Amino acid sequence: MKRILFLLCISIGAWAQKSGTYLLQPDRVFDGKEMHDGWVVLVENDKIAAAGPASSVKAGKDTQTIAMPGATLLPGLIEGHSHLLLYPYNITDWDTQVLKESDSYRTARATVHAKNTLMAGFTTVRDLGTEGAGYSDVALKRAINEGIIPGPRMIVAGRAIVSTGSYGPKGYDTDMEIMLGAEPADGNDLIRVVRDQIGKGADFIKVYADYRWGIKGEDQPSFTLEELKLVNEVARSSGRYLVCHAKSKEAMRRAILAGAETIEHGDFLDEEIAQLMKEHNITFFPTLAAIDAIQQYRNGWKKGKEEEPLAVKNKKKSFRIAVEAGVTIGEGADVGVFPHGENVYEMELMAEYGGMKPLDIMKAATTVNAKALHMENEIGAIRPGLKADLMAVRGDPSKNISELRKVQFVMKDGVVYRNEK
Repeated sequence: MKRILFLLCISIGAWAQKSGTYLLQPDRVFDGKEMHDGWVVLVENDKIAAAGPASSVKAGKDTQTIAMPGATLLPGLIEGHSHLLLYPYNITDWDTQVLKESDSYRTARATVHAKNTLMAGFTTVRDLGTEGAGYSDVALKRAINEGIIPGPRMIVAGRAIVSTGSYGPKGYDTDMEIMLGAEPADGNDLIRVVRDQIGKGADFIKVYADYRWGIKGEDQPSFTLEELKLVNEVARSSGRYLVCHAKSKEAMRRAILAGAETIEHGDFLDEEIAQLMKEHNITFFPTLAAIDAIQQYRNGWKKGKEEEPLAVKNKKKSFRIAVEAGVTIGEGADVGVFPHGENVYEMELMAEYGGMKPLDIMKAATTVNAKALHMENEIGAIRPGLKADLMAVRGDPSKNISELRKVQFVMKDGVVYRNEK
């Protein structure tokens, strides 16, 4: 029993540290835009106090110095598309998670997902819906903010919104009312639902602009342009913004014209939609890893040994079009479809699928995502006055993006959660 209590205290103490004054000394610093050799970063309490060449940064006598030889220091990474209340469907399928697992059970699992995400260097996540777990994301966010559990800063959608008849789970006796993975609303009722979700803690409004409900199971729009405009108007009036799940070309077009700020997935994006995204300053979150993972564990695709499935070929094509057109691309992985803490998988595919340069991928997960979340004056870069959200990895990810897996240091709000030699 004494040994169990001792180990428990160690595990709690590993993350429940106080902020202080730190001088971080890596080999190089990525500030969110550029790489700098020989820089150091001074942290005071929860803010970055200074960053620059070692000779220009003066630290007080009570400063704790953390040397990081061979390491790269970066802003804490930002996950643009996460579902902390979900876990991979090859462990438990989506219908079972939604219909048979209690919200309390799913939240208990989510606390582990949150910790794994933080320890991987992702200090902020935008969570795109609880998928049937109500407003558990709002409660999880509060527990993290109050220091009850370790986890990333959360920006949450709550239940998200779908049109009547479009979303799952499906295939059950129509005499029964089956709980759905999001909240249905249509027409003028969208006003009430948007306001209700805001009142219950949604930081932004997510709408499924299309879904797999075409005659042959294909993705088809699920809201009219006017309905999407209505959602956007109500969201904007509260200081929030609209985010749209949209895979089909027509759903993307409607979402963009309605005022959505980010488009999620975009499986059938083409040159016309790419130009429309650029004209309307859309940030595109391609969720490459979700398609890649699902094709492997649901359809049995043996990556690297078998021909790519059509879904992967389509995804590669649409992503390359977006990259070549100069669309603003954020890092958003749809984590939950694959394991939390493996977020870098998306960044590796951004290089593999679209030929993005490592430095541009690093920007996508820092400065680009911070702006997409309306948080560019708080996180996503290393400069004085911003939150002390920092992570360090062994090696140089600007040469090999997979180096981001070699995490040795994580700090959020000036608190050290991980520090390995």
